[in-house]
Amino acid sequence: MRVPQSWLTESLQRGAADFAASTAEIDAGFVRVGFEIEDVEDFPTITGPLVIGRVAQITELTEFKKPIRFCQVDVGEDAPRGIVCGARNFAEGDLIVAALPGSVLPGDFAIAARKTYGHTSDGMICSVSELGIGTDHSGILVLAPGTAEPGTDALTALGLDDTAIDVNITPDRGYAFSVRGLARELAASFDLPYVDPAGAEAPSDGDGSSVDAWPVRIDPASSATRYCAQVIRGVDPTAVSPWWIQKRLLVAGVRPISAAVDVTNYVMLELGQPLHAFDAAHVAGTIVVRRASAGETLTTLDGVERTLDPDDVVIADDRGPIALAGVMGGAESEISTDTVDVILEAANFDPVSAFRTGRRHRLSSEAGKRFERTVDPQITAIALARATALIVEIAGGRPDPGHTDVAIETPPATVTIAPDLPDRVAGITYAPGTTVRRLEQVGCVVSESADGTLQVVPPSWRSDLRQSADLVEEVLRLEGLENIPAVPPSAPAGTGLTREQIRRRSVGRALAMSGFVEVLPFPFMPAGVLDLWGVDADDPRRATVRVLNPLESARSELNTTLLPGLVEMAVRNLARGQRDVALYTIGQVMIADENVHPVATVDVTRRPTSDEIAELMGSLPRQPLRAAVVLTGAREPAGPWGPGRPVEASDAFDAARVIGRASGVELSMVAAEHVPWHPGRCARVVADDGAGGSIDVGWAGELHPAVIDRAGLPPRTCAVELELDLLPLSSALPAPQLSLFPAVLQDVAVVVDAGVAAADVERALVAGAGALLEDIRLYDVFMGSQVGEGSKSLTFALRFRAADRTLTEDDASGARDAAVAHAGEVVGARLR
Repeated sequence: MRVPQSWLTESLQRGAADFAASTAEIDAGFVRVGFEIEDVEDFPTITGPLVIGRVAQITELTEFKKPIRFCQVDVGEDAPRGIVCGARNFAEGDLIVAALPGSVLPGDFAIAARKTYGHTSDGMICSVSELGIGTDHSGILVLAPGTAEPGTDALTALGLDDTAIDVNITPDRGYAFSVRGLARELAASFDLPYVDPAGAEAPSDGDGSSVDAWPVRIDPASSATRYCAQVIRGVDPTAVSPWWIQKRLLVAGVRPISAAVDVTNYVMLELGQPLHAFDAAHVAGTIVVRRASAGETLTTLDGVERTLDPDDVVIADDRGPIALAGVMGGAESEISTDTVDVILEAANFDPVSAFRTGRRHRLSSEAGKRFERTVDPQITAIALARATALIVEIAGGRPDPGHTDVAIETPPATVTIAPDLPDRVAGITYAPGTTVRRLEQVGCVVSESADGTLQVVPPSWRSDLRQSADLVEEVLRLEGLENIPAVPPSAPAGTGLTREQIRRRSVGRALAMSGFVEVLPFPFMPAGVLDLWGVDADDPRRATVRVLNPLESARSELNTTLLPGLVEMAVRNLARGQRDVALYTIGQVMIADENVHPVATVDVTRRPTSDEIAELMGSLPRQPLRAAVVLTGAREPAGPWGPGRPVEASDAFDAARVIGRASGVELSMVAAEHVPWHPGRCARVVADDGAGGSIDVGWAGELHPAVIDRAGLPPRTCAVELELDLLPLSSALPAPQLSLFPAVLQDVAVVVDAGVAAADVERALVAGAGALLEDIRLYDVFMGSQVGEGSKSLTFALRFRAADRTLTEDDASGARDAAVAHAGEVVGARLR
């Protein structure tokens, strides 16, 4: 909102007569209470003789292509000056502003006597744009009679040594779209007493009777809460608004039009209550605030005929709509040069309706800006009385003995707050009584309860104050947010990451070092994905948690498995041209069980009780932490070193082992079947439970061909999903052990029954080889007549190394033979 500094100063001087502040101090005062200054602009500099003049005589020059006037202007000298002017919005006897020769107007426009249109123009009659205080150049500035005597210095008489201050008003502070609201904020910033210009009682109907000056009815469906109307008869339509009104309107960007219209705009800027003036001669019967009917039309003040929507709120008479409520008036009933009887309207409309109507019709107005941010419902009648008095003072007329006031009352809400709550929030001990003093500065009515809490009734113009947190914000804002110390919390000595956090970081680091890239899939399940996979109806993954207000209607269920989101990420990468994809994610899934149930609404204005917290915690689904991997394409890229190698199920098994080792746990693979994995290339991942038993922690292997095809993935895509919370926590995670001594490499081929799993043979070899075995890898499987019917040959590559010495071939051979012997005992393996 753009206002002259002098208006703000005048408003503050009602409560502190000696108040004076520089532009910089007012700027800082607004910033101190949380308002941003968009611009500070001094009025343009004008030098030389700029005076008030009276048009004494006008001679029309008709011999030229355009109408030109030669005016005799009294500027307080012995003889009038002759000035040529093309404007036609003034008449003989009007007061104007004349720039005499020697004046320099804004834009370095020097005025000199010059001959034009056959006459010597001894100066210039100025418009507001030429004076630099407005943009209207359609006509010259006409002053109200009695503004000043001819010859008076115009710079002093018109107050052109002022400054315009443009304040950025945030949507939640609609009350600040007025000098009343801005001055209140400045008074609190400078800690001055504030006198509210709207603090008077609402006017009565004179004799105490409830006289309706004009019949008005509010349809409840309109959501309007108040409508006041006042009739003023016998208004002078030619009256000119005084300069002090025109100046303030011009600085705010509002063009002066006529006395009645100017007053409605002025009171809106002063008090924040939009008003509208109707020509009473064009209003028929009862004024009704209602929703528009389908097919109704209205020509608004901008000359556009608009087809109304049934959701639009209109002001209507017996013939139809005459205005869009809270947005713009109608052209048929607007004030004109023939208007003598005026109906003044001051109303309070629903902010949402005003906002939607303005957007629907692409109409932006000063009234709409205020209504859509909420207007003080208690100021309606006061603003109407203020406007009525100004119109009568400026344009004459006689108000009807009563005014109409139809209201739908809404009781004010009370907010409870502890007096020391702002102190506790800010971490500062304020002076006793600070909370009460600051809230009263805002306009709240504060009383103390027997238990020491404060009962606060927010003012009618602050609809944004609804809970204790809002009141705390007001106290902190007025006390100065810059005074709140920025003290970072200190971490207690001796603490750090939990063991679970360390494990999670270790797993992520290990997977990244193994060539996987971390992604963060969407936490909601794609619609129908479990059906596409063929998951059984009683599968635990079907126990989803549905969100009432999902971000996407097609994704209303929280993930019970990480794989759908990870598969989507892989498909997206493939669509972007990636061919070799290895992704991982670590995150929680939500699995509902019989304990999950809806909880009644909890009162958020206080801390919940222990029972409420327990009920809330008990209503939550189980949220285990999992790690998942998807990989496809080439696991070993092709190049000069060789043809490369595509992803296979064993790579998924290796990824599972990487997760296990990073967690300090050795994992085993057991052949199994589990959707969505390939039934012949799927392993159940098993961990030692630490008590001699085992526990299933997840699945690994190649995805089922049907799942791969439906997802749009390449053949042989593999995946892993493990539940980290099921892994035993290790007190010391594995650290790399480096040996300076060389390794000894040996191969061993053993023959076992065809039904024996390769993983069981591997475990047996590892157990038998002892501590010297550093690595083992299956690299060949052979079935044929050479090994016998029903048997298979498995070839393993073994790597032996000692930490304290160089191994000999005999050392390695002995460990290998021990491994084969142990495998023979456990799984019946024999050396091939």
